[in-house]
Amino acid sequence: LHLNWAMWMDCGVHAREWISPAFCQWFVREALGSYQHDSTMRRLMNHLRIFVMPVFNVDGYHYSWKTDRFWRKTRSKNAKYHCRGVDANRNWKVKWCDEGASRHPCDDTYCGPFPESEPEVRAAARFLRKNRKRLQAYISIHAYAQMLLYPYSYKYATIPNFNCVVSVWSQNAVTALYSAHGVRYRYGPASTTLYVSSGSSIDWAYRHGVPYAFAFELRDTGHYGFLLPEALITPTCTETMRAVRSIALGLLRKCTS
Repeated sequence: LHLNWAMWMDCGVHAREWISPAFCQWFVREALGSYQHDSTMRRLMNHLRIFVMPVFNVDGYHYSWKTDRFWRKTRSKNAKYHCRGVDANRNWKVKWCDEGASRHPCDDTYCGPFPESEPEVRAAARFLRKNRKRLQAYISIHAYAQMLLYPYSYKYATIPNFNCVVSVWSQNAVTALYSAHGVRYRYGPASTTLYVSSGSSIDWAYRHGVPYAFAFELRDTGHYGFLLPEALITPTCTETMRAVRSIALGLLRKCTS
């Protein structure tokens, strides 16, 4: 086994997606709490370095709690406009500010004045570059839509390791998720399964050599939307935990298709 392999997971990129940071906290608690009695988790923890960023967009997340529940972006100031913030998932240096991103600072999908303009994105990109040789998987947790997405986001094209990602990783992950509570997830390229977007983190990670890059869109499909009730936090986290474990276990056996 490759003791230096690593996996990154971030949550809370978009402020209003509260179930996302809840899952990252759940993951850390479960990973540490089950280490002694869960042989699978112990194997993962012993053989993988798992980096977790529980709240990527701290300022935006805080603002969504205190002022505007549906705030999406960061909270950076703009010199020319009163509108604040940048979409942290349009600010990465990969096909930056092309289709699916806006150049207007007041829009929810504003790409920023330049790539990595946001300190949150810049700090994460710096860390990921530094650890790129060991990183084998990148996971970003979002909501909502019940989907498991992989590159590309910015174009309609098939990634070179498409067969491996689809037949082994994605299918196994959504099957594991379904086994918890019977919730179905769609999976596929982000561009065709969700929508085209440029400057996304999964495209950036994939371009920088991370072979397996995924974005989850957690519950639900629109009935509650961003206002997922408290009663659904635990079932959402338990099923997502199974999917993430499936991906992590895949790293230990690695597919070569």
